[in-house]
Amino acid sequence: MSEKSSEHATAPQFQVAALQMVSTPDRDRNLAEAERLIAEAARGGAQLVLLPEYFCFMGFKDTDKLAIREEFGNGPIQQFLTDTAREHRVWIIGGTLPLQSPDANRVLNTTLVFDPTGKPVARYDKIHLFNFERGEESFDEARTICRGTETQTFDAPFGRVGLSVCYDLRFPELYRKLGDCALMVVPSAFTYTTGRAHWHTLLKARAVENQCYVLAAAQGGTHENGRRTWGHSMLVDPWGEVVAVLDEGAGVVMGGIDLEKMAAVRQSLPALRHRVIF
Repeated sequence: MSEKSSEHATAPQFQVAALQMVSTPDRDRNLAEAERLIAEAARGGAQLVLLPEYFCFMGFKDTDKLAIREEFGNGPIQQFLTDTAREHRVWIIGGTLPLQSPDANRVLNTTLVFDPTGKPVARYDKIHLFNFERGEESFDEARTICRGTETQTFDAPFGRVGLSVCYDLRFPELYRKLGDCALMVVPSAFTYTTGRAHWHTLLKARAVENQCYVLAAAQGGTHENGRRTWGHSMLVDPWGEVVAVLDEGAGVVMGGIDLEKMAAVRQSLPALRHRVIF
């Protein structure tokens, strides 16, 4: 091993993990599975854990989630995230959960972030709502979800983390709005059809154009409601290389945030400094 590569190998890294799940219509069963996977990630050295979109519930009908919606700051799902972050002393980015909205017939699809003491530190309400029609596949999140209006970041020990959810991945302007981040996260439930076509390409593009790490936690398998999700939870580095990936099924994807590598990419190819805002 060369002197240069030896130095790089010993560079301090912050360990992050993405959980992949195949969530069910049973909230308590999903929380138990999430706790098992968070514990596995923590035992493996993870310091930040990202859960997938809809980690807590995937009902038989889109309207089923209305029955488990919570008031912001109160409810069993939020209490679970608080308690689990505190128990395992990790940062938890809680995928998404349904929160009450101003519309009685819709919810907010919300990401909540908790620090290792269990304190809530950030909230992001999903902005872009998925709509897809092809053959027998039909999705329109706007029927049961109110869109959010503001982007959100938070400060972790290794730098700024930008929040996004699933369908947001197709809108690069949202990620530019997040600013200079060391990590951008994408909790998701991509369908098998759209994921097979675009998932890898979009995640790599967001990492390359923002010259940062991208961590994506996905739903990955055939659910009890009949829906099939793409999976392929992964960590992508600032050069667009996949650090770790899990194709399908429940499990944990882990890798390190190497700030020296990110700085080297930005120095050798200073694209962020060359941006022209039109």
